[in-house]
Amino acid sequence: MSVKVYKSACRMCHGGCGTLLHVDNGRLVAVEGDPDSPMNRGRLCVKGRATLETVYNPARLLHPLRRRGPRGGGEWERLSWDGALDDIAERLLRIRETDGARSIALGTGTGRHHFNFVPRFANALGTPNWCEPGTAQCFMPRLNASLATCGDLPFCDYLGPVKPACILVWGHNPLVSSPDGELGFSLRDVLARDPQLIVVDPRRTALARRARLWLQLRPGSDAALALAMVHTIIHEGLYDADFVSRWTVGFRRLAAHVEPFTPRWAEPLTWIPAKRIRDAARLFAQTPPATLEWGCAIEHTPAAFQTCRALLLLPVLTGNLDRPGGFVTGAHALARFPFLDELLPPRERARRLGARRFKMLAGAGSPLPSAHAPTLFRAMRTGHPYPVRAFLVWGNNSLSTYANSRNVRRYLLSMDLLVVTDLYMTPTARLADFVLPAASWPEIRQILAVPFVAENLVLANQKAVSVGECLQDEEIMIRLSRRMDLPGNTEDLEEVLDARLAPLGLDFQELARRGFHLAKGHDHEYRKERGFRTPSRKVELYSRRLEHLGTEPLPGYGEPPESPFSAPDVAARFPLVLTSRGRVAEYFNSEFRQLPSLRRRHPHPLVELHPETAGRHGIQDGQWIWIESPRGRIKQKARLTSGIDPRVVAVEHGWWFPELPGPEHGVFESNANLLTNDGPPYDPAMGTYQLRALLCRVRPCNSR
Repeated sequence: MSVKVYKSACRMCHGGCGTLLHVDNGRLVAVEGDPDSPMNRGRLCVKGRATLETVYNPARLLHPLRRRGPRGGGEWERLSWDGALDDIAERLLRIRETDGARSIALGTGTGRHHFNFVPRFANALGTPNWCEPGTAQCFMPRLNASLATCGDLPFCDYLGPVKPACILVWGHNPLVSSPDGELGFSLRDVLARDPQLIVVDPRRTALARRARLWLQLRPGSDAALALAMVHTIIHEGLYDADFVSRWTVGFRRLAAHVEPFTPRWAEPLTWIPAKRIRDAARLFAQTPPATLEWGCAIEHTPAAFQTCRALLLLPVLTGNLDRPGGFVTGAHALARFPFLDELLPPRERARRLGARRFKMLAGAGSPLPSAHAPTLFRAMRTGHPYPVRAFLVWGNNSLSTYANSRNVRRYLLSMDLLVVTDLYMTPTARLADFVLPAASWPEIRQILAVPFVAENLVLANQKAVSVGECLQDEEIMIRLSRRMDLPGNTEDLEEVLDARLAPLGLDFQELARRGFHLAKGHDHEYRKERGFRTPSRKVELYSRRLEHLGTEPLPGYGEPPESPFSAPDVAARFPLVLTSRGRVAEYFNSEFRQLPSLRRRHPHPLVELHPETAGRHGIQDGQWIWIESPRGRIKQKARLTSGIDPRVVAVEHGWWFPELPGPEHGVFESNANLLTNDGPPYDPAMGTYQLRALLCRVRPCNSR
């Protein structure tokens, strides 16, 4: 048989790289980048090139399993799919009959092919309680802040005929993380044109090294820096007066509001000299078209929502919003995903855990409301305000990805029913009653729109191979819906895909044949659309909608609750500021530690600290050290670098060790979430808790 080639889209991260899958006699033999794809032009990162190691990894889950004996005991019995799903459905129906559908919660991981199906399944089931570690901590604060301000989520215009002349990279390392469809390959191509580059990061990353201006801020002080730059732009008349007068509301209120937020005010908070703050504001404002690359680092404190609002003001005030080569909005090429919102009764929406307190996350302010994870976990433990008895987890290693991981373990052990669907037997799966084998990305059918929400490029994931009895997550949810006789989510998967593609005049089979569809470019779309997608049809610098929802209508500054300024008593014992090193090229959050080629490249978790700090504590480069916070301690290997402030320590997140014995697989050895805090105070809009800018201390460790 000759080799057959399928066009697809790599999903080793969020996704967006076009691929060619080579299949010989039913087996995937090669994965290469699609040279026709506008996002990657034939290139793949190290994760994409390791796809075969995931698909045919000897540690893959291949059959449904049911627990025998105590949780974590490691005893399993193999089931058929019919046997597993019948048993799960029966247990879910009993729990729903006893305590209501709201007592069943669904969890998922970072946005992958199945992400939208989780809230869809929840709505069909009748529960308002689904969650994901990032809905309050990653992407959704940016999305919801943007919708409240300008009615859309802007992204960097790298693919249009006009390229950015200035790029402001903030809390983000896109050359490594390639997030949300704004792939690092596109940025590399634009950087080859030598635009002005401003990088805001506590660490001297590769981007920071090549930047015209590197602003090495104190972790957690992002809003102070943004407001000081806004102050400079307004105070020095650097804003686009025509755009501001014609297309915004609330400018006078904003100007009065930011009057106290001077660069001199921001200097001690951010650790950045006032002159450097002014220089950055001037460079961004005076180098059109300019764009903003913002990342999830800005969403890791209880000031996340207003921080996002403050940053968004920079491209807005300078007239770079929806400007070719600037910060543009999307084509929205697809029909809205059918979340089945109409199936969830209004009384259940009101009872979503967190809905009353966090309206931009769990209530009326969110286009995709989800439960507040800490509130959900407390309900698991205490039964208040009502019991949560079942947790179905899709593609998430909860013990490594939620804050305060030891508490998460206690929450999961309290469940009457825990079901985990994954590629591998993770520490979380070890605690489950049922473990279901998920399909990897070359084994699925799905469509991918990038950049996310904007939907300018639509790609097809084609099912090229099958491995074991693995099923696509969406198919598992559909089969459960049918068994439970739910009022929705029972259609064939391809029907859902075809409905979304209908505005393009395509069905899934035609898109799969083409590989991708690229929508139109951007050129002041708001003028053609007669305004922005807000109640006023303008960009709302002062948002009456937020005011109506009980959220501050103008962005302000909130000091992290655990910092040298807000918690000096804690700082006396834990004098260093803790941040995350962000993603590394080889891994995606907690994934891929069992892939040989990637593990050889990056075998150990690394913590960065300044040589001066290391010297004070007797730490050598490459030595295992303890990093301790008020909540716990972990160990990682020291990497000494002058590219970090002596007052800051940067750990890697997502670590566990598949090669170590179960049930824990070392998840409590080096996991950064043993140090983080899921307790209050929370962001009043989004419920965000503090994942970075916390306090810590370090000392040598004599063992691995």
